[in-house]
Amino acid sequence: MTRARILLGGLCAAALSTAMAAAQPLAVVNAEIFDATGAAPYRGTLVVDNGRILAVGPKVKAPKGATIVDAKGEALIPGLFDVHTHWTPNGVPDVTPKIADAYVAAGVTSVNDFHQQPESFAPRRAWLGTLTAPHVNFVARISTPGGHGADWADQATTRWVDTPEGARAAVEAIAAYKPDAIKAFTDGWRYGSAPDNTTMDAWTLKALTETAHKYGLKVLTHTVTVEQGKVAASSGVDVIAHSLQDAPLDADTIASIKASGLFYAPTLAVYEPVKPGAKPPADPDSPRARQSRLKFGYALSNAKALFDAGVPLALGTDAGMTGTPHGSSTLRELELLVQAGLTPTQALIIGAAGSARAMNQLADRGTLEAGKRADFVLVAGKPWETISDIRKVERVFIDGKLSYGPGAKRSAANDRIAPPAVKAQALVDDFERADGRTSLDTLRLDDFDGGRDRSLEVSQVIEREAGGKVLSVGARMATKDDASAGVLLPLTRGSVVPTDATAFKGLKLAVRGDGGAYVVSLVGATGRWTTKVEAGSQWKTVELPFTAFKPAGREKAAFTGTDLLQVGVEGERPAGAKLWFELDDVTFY
Repeated sequence: MTRARILLGGLCAAALSTAMAAAQPLAVVNAEIFDATGAAPYRGTLVVDNGRILAVGPKVKAPKGATIVDAKGEALIPGLFDVHTHWTPNGVPDVTPKIADAYVAAGVTSVNDFHQQPESFAPRRAWLGTLTAPHVNFVARISTPGGHGADWADQATTRWVDTPEGARAAVEAIAAYKPDAIKAFTDGWRYGSAPDNTTMDAWTLKALTETAHKYGLKVLTHTVTVEQGKVAASSGVDVIAHSLQDAPLDADTIASIKASGLFYAPTLAVYEPVKPGAKPPADPDSPRARQSRLKFGYALSNAKALFDAGVPLALGTDAGMTGTPHGSSTLRELELLVQAGLTPTQALIIGAAGSARAMNQLADRGTLEAGKRADFVLVAGKPWETISDIRKVERVFIDGKLSYGPGAKRSAANDRIAPPAVKAQALVDDFERADGRTSLDTLRLDDFDGGRDRSLEVSQVIEREAGGKVLSVGARMATKDDASAGVLLPLTRGSVVPTDATAFKGLKLAVRGDGGAYVVSLVGATGRWTTKVEAGSQWKTVELPFTAFKPAGREKAAFTGTDLLQVGVEGERPAGAKLWFELDDVTFY
């Protein structure tokens, strides 16, 4: 049988896709292979069968009948692995498919996502399985009350602990959701703005890591000070997922970090004072600008000091944070590792094998070796000599499938805003379930203002005088202008799969409260729509037609009812005031 020879850039996309679908295995020939094992690059062939690397080496021959990709003049490298990302919208509603596209186009084939509530892990895994996307590890979050990471959303997203007993209980509860790892926000030093904004003590951190390890879970930490870096090393942490950047590392701290065996992912990209394409500060001599440059200098030098001491590094970026875009920031991180003093070869190994080893996944990915997952990238140039060549991505293969570049068959699901909607059910919540979940078997979310100074909210199910149960929400408002408190009722688990409510006319609920106004929200994949109701001390049932809901904030999308994710009720009160309301029988009618 004659082999189908497909030249890079020489055959049309449709022909390449058809040939790859029809012929197995796949062979990449004439490539300059950088396998990330530490071996020198070599000219050779890589063969893929059933999503795995069947063979790779200088003497490997393409099997008879294989689809051939001629990579002459191209570098073949393992897919990159970013261990610190946040798949957050940052104002973009259709976030997940666009983020997936960005990573795949950059040759990033594995990531850790630090941003999701555990309730969403299972439905998000299912959704990602329909997309052309990198492999995603979901990382559950634990912080201290009032600490960094606990300053947005409620404990359904980030558990709050401040004792060893609390830490053990939090990990036990989270383990039921089958996370891939745990992120601990251990250092309250929020980039110089609040030195005492709480730090997790060593006893609590050690209890957290010990319990996580019982479940086979790695622990990555938000740790940014030299002092807390030493605490992390003595507490069993697996990865410090930020830079220690408040001072130069001393010899004792370097020694303790090395002795612990932990990995270090400095996320230099998020700390770069002036990001690529950004304007420099208007006043480069302002205290903020000077501090930013000082910390970044410490971050660079401390990364190099740890690497030189033999501490293993991994690649992380904190992508999804302001000024740190998905995909391109991973490539920038490699350039910054070189700026810190590493060689391009060392940076590339860190970006693939180093990250895989840090996550205990090196047996599956991270190097180009037989038996491993066929995640690899074809690049124009030699990035092990000139690191900026890493930006010249030509084609990306994930599990042996061409996922980016000429001939790639990108999933049609990547063009959707959300997964296909399911039919909305009439009853959202009557608060009768004994397990604390909604009538839809979803986890209620407390919904209060963000920031360090937050409103104090307590929501609980209580008995109703006339029989049955109701949700009671009480709060003391924070001392700020935009204080609010309320509840969100997800329509599907984790608010991932939208619901189509077009069979209904509106939302009905029973409510009583403190005599003020309350905002009722319908949250969808494309926006948020609100209306207001007033409620006094006597129960009343209100019917709110969908026509009463108007776009909220910057979102101007017209209401369709085809992509609803949550129903919300909240109150906004003056700073320091108190709020209460009770809610029952939330239904679509």
